[in-house]
Amino acid sequence: MKTIKYLFIAILSSTFFMACSDDDTPVLVNEEEVITTVQLTLIPVGSGDTVIFESKDLDADGPNAPVITTMGSINASSDYIGTVKFLNELEDPAEDITEEVADEADEHQVFYSFSGNSNSSVGYSDADEDGNPIGLSINFNSGTAATGNTVTITLRHEPTKDASGVSDGDITNAGGETDVEATFTYDVN
Repeated sequence: MKTIKYLFIAILSSTFFMACSDDDTPVLVNEEEVITTVQLTLIPVGSGDTVIFESKDLDADGPNAPVITTMGSINASSDYIGTVKFLNELEDPAEDITEEVADEADEHQVFYSFSGNSNSSVGYSDADEDGNPIGLSINFNSGTAATGNTVTITLRHEPTKDASGVSDGDITNAGGETDVEATFTYDVN
């Protein structure tokens, strides 16, 4: 009986040592960035105000809603050159996540979804090395005068860029994971 007992302990011990082998390859995990701030700046082509939309969520996934601000007013039937920035303001100084998005352009795309009666629209003015849009730089057309319009800015990680409509900015078939999303309400005057 003692032989069986010692045999069982020997087998169990050898299994334990084999499971704890140093040959295990560590798994590298690309940690998701913390993005607290989304800022869209629209510079008019011609005359008008520079418009800045900003969503700041300094408790990240905490219980407090983001603070949304809009500076400037949008003119009807006007064109703007737009840039979007993503920041982690929990760091000091703030970390500019936009640089990482640009460096990993083939793995990211910014989508702009509109609602309301102004018929505002966006065209991409930047592309990754495969010619697919990124969305950090855009051309914005304000459309017609209307109040209560919204634009939702969504940064997607690893979207399917060759899926139907994605290169035109349609998020429907994009897949991937949302890194951050912010919605702004605006009027077109």
